Amino acid sequence: MYQNTTTKPENSPFLQMLFLLLFSFGGVIVFALIGIVIVYFNSGFEGIKAAAAGDLRYINEFKILLVAQQIGLFLTPAVLLSVVERKRLNGFYGLQATKVDLLLWVAVLSVCWMPIMGLAMEWNQKMAFPSFLKSIENWMRLMEDAGTKTTEAILKMNNLGDLLINLLVIAVTPAICEEFIFRGAVQRTIFRIKTNPHIAIWISAAIFSAIHFQFFGFLPRLLLGAAFGYVYYWTGSIWYAVFAHFLNNAYAVCVAYYLQMHNQSYTDADEMNLPFYGYLISAALTFALFSVVRKTSLAKRQTTIENNY
Repeated sequence: MYQNTTTKPENSPFLQMLFLLLFSFGGVIVFALIGIVIVYFNSGFEGIKAAAAGDLRYINEFKILLVAQQIGLFLTPAVLLSVVERKRLNGFYGLQATKVDLLLWVAVLSVCWMPIMGLAMEWNQKMAFPSFLKSIENWMRLMEDAGTKTTEAILKMNNLGDLLINLLVIAVTPAICEEFIFRGAVQRTIFRIKTNPHIAIWISAAIFSAIHFQFFGFLPRLLLGAAFGYVYYWTGSIWYAVFAHFLNNAYAVCVAYYLQMHNQSYTDADEMNLPFYGYLISAALTFALFSVVRKTSLAKRQTTIENNY
């Protein structure tokens, strides 16, 4: 359910994809420089070198560069694409105000799909390659271990201030930046190439998952990306997808904070250990709630159309 705000024809979707790539390249350079300047005023050249090298002793400086990267790599190209197409952001990506009841349905949906995502993660973690591909598997494991170590360092919190900073860095910023690029720009552009919403949703979800370079978390991130994509497509407003993305990330941050405040390990926070029927219930509720979100969204759209006449 993507709409144009004017009758002016857009550039071809292939050209739009090229624009997104160019804007991402330029955006990440510009905002990396901005992040470096901020880090310099905070920690000097030593902080810049340490954060850029991934020295986790400078985790706050690393967080600054991470936020800058998110804005430059993801949000900037999505915004600039609408500028190039001379479209208002509101109509180009769907920035309509949210409705409280629909937000509540999306929130309940986000809770219900968590066990399914956890099971998908468990299956993905057990992925094994045949012997002749062991070198590739070992490389993937190294990438995964490095990503896990960085995530653990970021999630280390000692007080409420650390929690609020992590909610901004891990939940708010990625939810906005990643949804605007992957659901707003990429999914919308693919839909113009192949006017089948399911193809657009799943391809953009695959790109969303692959770009994180965490191969043993590819499946759950693919499913999450598709879930966000359907929420966006059905509601017509990107804010519902942003909200769902925020809830998913904020849950992980809050659980990690709770466990640390109670002197417990937070590295295994995703393990739910549900009985098998628990996952069946999760799947059934998820599909039922997807139907509710779709029908509620369609009903609201129809009401809006009727009120305009």
